[in-house]
Amino acid sequence: MLHILGRREDGYHELQTLFQFLDYGDELTFAVREDGVIRLHTEFDGVPHDSNLIVRAAKKLQEQSGCALGIDIWIDKILPMGGGIGGGSSNAATTLLGLNHLWQLGWDPDRLAALGLTLGADVPVFVRGHAAFAEGVGEKLTPVEPDEPWYVVLVPQVSVSTAEIFSDPLLTRNSPPIKVRPVPKGNSRNDCLPVVARRYADVPN
Repeated sequence: MLHILGRREDGYHELQTLFQFLDYGDELTFAVREDGVIRLHTEFDGVPHDSNLIVRAAKKLQEQSGCALGIDIWIDKILPMGGGIGGGSSNAATTLLGLNHLWQLGWDPDRLAALGLTLGADVPVFVRGHAAFAEGVGEKLTPVEPDEPWYVVLVPQVSVSTAEIFSDPLLTRNSPPIKVRPVPKGNSRNDCLPVVARRYADVPN
């Protein structure tokens, strides 16, 4: 579920959402370099090397930690790009966690999550690696133990831009906040879905 409560002055949105993890995802491979160079060897159409969230995460951690080491990165991309299931955010978090270990930085999860938040609102939950009810822009996390059913993921041949959806004037921005924990059944609505379905005919509402 994803409920949008309002828009903040900084352009981000106050929301309430439930993050559940899938036992399925992209696979990243890392090899430490001694020369400080950060290189993602897997190319993505339409995504420049330095704009990839994986590279941005690695460079930001290198900059903030002062580490002189570099990294070679490869990715076996399994999750659909622009699919709205957290592939990019989880890859950024995996990069932060992996490099923290390989570079022997010793950062704790709180520090990594705070750095992850500067990359994207969904990154902190993937740093922590546990299902959570999220508030704020997605960074205020309360661990939860939701049911773990099987899911079928249908992938229409479209890539949805999160920025475009959240800037759409028709997006619902006044959902009443949920005050009951855990999230009561019947609150599984995604406020983004009507806008996505209107923009992309292949996505059912």
